Amino acid sequence: MTLNLETSISGKNGVDRRSFLKTAVALGLAAPLAGFSASSLFAQSAAPAGELKKIKFATNASAICLAPVFVAQEHGIFKKYGLDVELVNFGASTEALLEAIATGKADGGVGMALRWLKALEQGFDVKITAGTHGGCSRLVALKSQGITTLSQLKGKTIGISDLASPGKNFFSILLHKEGIDPVADVEWRQYPGELLQLAAEKGEIHAIADGDPKAYFWLQDPKYIQVASNLDHGFENRVCCIVGLRGSLIRDDLPTATALTRALLEAQDWTVAKPEDAAKAFLPNAPKDKSIDELVGVLLAQTHNHNPTGADLRQEIALYAQELRDVQVFKNSTDPTEFADRVYADVLSA
Repeated sequence: MTLNLETSISGKNGVDRRSFLKTAVALGLAAPLAGFSASSLFAQSAAPAGELKKIKFATNASAICLAPVFVAQEHGIFKKYGLDVELVNFGASTEALLEAIATGKADGGVGMALRWLKALEQGFDVKITAGTHGGCSRLVALKSQGITTLSQLKGKTIGISDLASPGKNFFSILLHKEGIDPVADVEWRQYPGELLQLAAEKGEIHAIADGDPKAYFWLQDPKYIQVASNLDHGFENRVCCIVGLRGSLIRDDLPTATALTRALLEAQDWTVAKPEDAAKAFLPNAPKDKSIDELVGVLLAQTHNHNPTGADLRQEIALYAQELRDVQVFKNSTDPTEFADRVYADVLSA
């Protein structure tokens, strides 16, 4: 059973699908019953008859914030939209991933905006079609360092996993907004991700900029404190991760691009309604000592109900472009609005 309700609850009637989802959950519609779920309330169509369209989709199996992708696979959401999706765990560089999408080795992928946008500035034929959630980047420090505010990081050393990491890019933006030059006033020191805690405990760095699930679980240790995240300091409603599809797929097969984007958005709805399903879908990739309840805790700390599309997403991309230009990550010659118009593709209005 599929109800085509998204049009009737669109913004023009003053109720967005997020508000409707909360109502559905409150009414008990969120629990899947006899193949029916709250998520299916937002479907545009049932699975097309005939052969499924084969898709290769790149994701990062170690990132719990991308658990909805595994929900879409495990709970048949991709198939409902007529897609036979092969998930590819892509661990290489962002540039290599985007090149793989642009050249057709993959049809799309999902990843962190502040890792992708700089690479997209270089002109890869990859278009952003949706945002998936907010949250998952954190700046943490040992309480013994006495650092509780961003202003106290001037002259300090921050540990990062790589020099193009989303954490470095995002917290450079926050430091700039606090009047601290993230290039001249802070030292960024790179360590393998598994050694960041050790570096902090040895006093080699004063804080760590990294992502979930590692950063979330560090904060379960009372020795650590969160100094900032990408859900505060005015970023409470900003997207963190984005869907990118190859440009040729959108130009040559718009229905498939639309179906893939809608399936991923429906998986976000499912995750909001049933986070334990997302935790179970991610469990095979989670740290071995973590339980379903602990993984649900990570998901609830992120904003999986924030999935901007259309003008909202274009605006968020433009804001990031301006901020990345301010901290010398983007070229001074890049126009933020033109950049957002170039890299965003509206596949949902067709």
